Amino acid sequence: MTELTDLGIAAIRDGVRDGTFSARDVATAFNEKVSAAKALNAFLVETPEHALAAADAADAARAAGKTLGPLAGVPIGMKDLFCTKDVATTASSHILEGFVPPYESTVSQNLWNAGAGMLGKLNMDQFAMGSSNETSFFGNVISPWRRNDGGHAPLAPGGSSGGSSSAVAARLCPGATGTDTGGSIRQPAAFTGISGIKPTYGRCSRWGTIAFASSLDQAGPMARDVTDCAIMLGAMAGFDPKDATSLDLDVPAWDRELSSDLKGKRVGIPKEYRVDGMPQEIEALWQQGVDWLRDAGAEIVEVSLPHTKYALPAYYIIAPAEASSNLARYDGVRYGLRDLPDGANLQDMYAATRADGFGDEVKRRIMIGTYVLSAGFYDAYYTQAQKVRALIARDFDRAWEACDLLLAPTAPSAAFALGEKSADPIAMYLNDVFTVPSSLAGLPAMSVPGGLDAQGLPLGLQIIGRALDEQGVLDAGLAIEERAGFTARPEAWW
Repeated sequence: MTELTDLGIAAIRDGVRDGTFSARDVATAFNEKVSAAKALNAFLVETPEHALAAADAADAARAAGKTLGPLAGVPIGMKDLFCTKDVATTASSHILEGFVPPYESTVSQNLWNAGAGMLGKLNMDQFAMGSSNETSFFGNVISPWRRNDGGHAPLAPGGSSGGSSSAVAARLCPGATGTDTGGSIRQPAAFTGISGIKPTYGRCSRWGTIAFASSLDQAGPMARDVTDCAIMLGAMAGFDPKDATSLDLDVPAWDRELSSDLKGKRVGIPKEYRVDGMPQEIEALWQQGVDWLRDAGAEIVEVSLPHTKYALPAYYIIAPAEASSNLARYDGVRYGLRDLPDGANLQDMYAATRADGFGDEVKRRIMIGTYVLSAGFYDAYYTQAQKVRALIARDFDRAWEACDLLLAPTAPSAAFALGEKSADPIAMYLNDVFTVPSSLAGLPAMSVPGGLDAQGLPLGLQIIGRALDEQGVLDAGLAIEERAGFTARPEAWW
């Protein structure tokens, strides 16, 4: 019999509904798996009682003949960026250490309303700033994957949702929440051989989610496969009057409408995404993805996104500028860390608290953001970056005249070793080269695993869609998933 922890979201949901196993058995199995996987450092807080309570509620509802929610009996991991009532929420930062919210984020509440239970809070890059999960105050998350060369160098699980990607890949949870500002769902999904989707900006509420860059941040699911992502996204999404950027639209039944038949669809290949120095294995996988989508019935066309080369520079002006503004609230006065040296005045307390509480990467981005927003530089940097952002969005609008979806690699490489790029911020930022443009345009985009590189590490393919066309993105992801037949998983060493 298949172990319960090897089952995905759909299989658990269906098994609980038809009585093949109890929700409590599922929660117990995953709780034990989480507790035994300390070496990955994926979970910051374990909440076995939350998972068991939700499971008992699902079992009781089934016994009473009640209709079960779409995630009844499914325990998940919650990225530590989502505020969870009475459970510590820190954004993996020292400055929020010990903060216990008295309220629930909209996304997490939506998931609990759907019947899901929480296994715990997942580690991440501090304030979602990073591509390798090396900036967390609470230590690096370790990828469950290892290279097949016999070495044991710990690998990055991607970032900022590295705890989420590591936990799902290691079968510690069947699904997890992530957030994506410039690629923080898609890149870690690619690094760990799982699926993850960033929906259209505004599909998921940002209320109760600790802010990094408010015009870019968007929550999304990370799971074993496309179907599980569709189920989980359906539960997460929805209009929220507490979020001014929330879209007042009905949530489609993405999982029920899934189809891998792409007849009549045109898929664009952006010529600007063929960057210098891209590994041959990435190039080969991209071509394989083209062949898979053509086999699914799609017509392949080349398109141009001419302002792509300006996307990363624009992003690393806009995102730090918004972070500089958002993180001004962490001052040691109301909550979180307070560092009060002897004889210090209020200004000294602000400075000491922020110097001690923020990590180096967060400080770097705050300083960049403060600089580009300062008098004399605002027009030269921030205003220009916003103009470039508008041009990038226009590029996509023009591309949609020729195609319905875009296909590209998710990341320019497979997972790298921890410490390999941490000394060079620019090298780290280049991890987002394929994911940032769609984030700037607010478009839905998904990563699905396509294969392994020569070292036995996963590589991902990315599908980008028009605004609000999550269905098209998921369908193309399913077409790739069916043809790739990706079943590789890391061998347990933890």
